[in-house]
Amino acid sequence: MAETFGNTFTVVAVTADDLPPDRPEQQIWIALAKPDQALTLVLTAVPEGWTAEIVDMEVTDKQLRTLEELSLKPGDVYRLTK
Repeated sequence: MAETFGNTFTVVAVTADDLPPDRPEQQIWIALAKPDQALTLVLTAVPEGWTAEIVDMEVTDKQLRTLEELSLKPGDVYRLTK
């Protein structure tokens, strides 16, 4: 039986490994997937060698409206902008 992605947003922070420690680049991504699947989905969307972790943060109303307008499907990922 196939596993489903679920229908909740998981917030994932992604950090570039190849930048100096004093200039880390962190991106925030949203995955419409369960947390354990979200990490894998996001890591496939970013450059090789970056690390990802689930973060507990609230999505702003503006970001939520953007996500709703995108009509993401289960398994989709999207990079949030500040």
